[in-house]
Amino acid sequence: MTTTTHENTNVAEADLVACIPHLRAFAWFLAKHRERADDLVQDTIVRALTAAHQFRAGTNLKAWMFTILRNLYYNEARKNRFVVQSLDDPLAYEPAVLPSQMASLEFGDFRRAFWQLSDERREALILIGANGLSYEEAAKVCDCPKGTMKSRVSRARTELLRILEEGLLADKRRDTPSIAGFVGDVLRGRPVVASPAMA
Repeated sequence: MTTTTHENTNVAEADLVACIPHLRAFAWFLAKHRERADDLVQDTIVRALTAAHQFRAGTNLKAWMFTILRNLYYNEARKNRFVVQSLDDPLAYEPAVLPSQMASLEFGDFRRAFWQLSDERREALILIGANGLSYEEAAKVCDCPKGTMKSRVSRARTELLRILEEGLLADKRRDTPSIAGFVGDVLRGRPVVASPAMA
């Protein structure tokens, strides 16, 4: 692939392409629907190319693209004001065959706990934890103060730990052993004692 800069823009094609996987992940978490997420990413790229002359060279392209994507999502949500239930909804998915590996169970618990967080807290964790933005960059994406972003991340982490440790998952697994306390102990670095239910 050749690196080209579009005419009269500050956005290099290679830099734009490098942002696509991050945009897709962020769009999927916002839209909770794969096809809609792909549409959001495509619309974001079109908008970014159209407004590339507004991008300031030397600033964070990924954060700028996230801001465009987030604004597109919320503008559309305000227009439509309806929720589409998708087969891709992570809360609706249950495997046909229950996994036997502990890691699969723990990840399933984490995923369900993650989706119990508020949109703002989940968004903060995605931007900072998964996409590696700084607090300042994430705050710009969400159009809020840096301190608010730090607070959202801190509260999200605390709430995730509480949900996992206290077994407060809204959608319980179909198996009987409760390992929410086990996951919390592992996260806190406490010694793990295997219970008969987990053996």
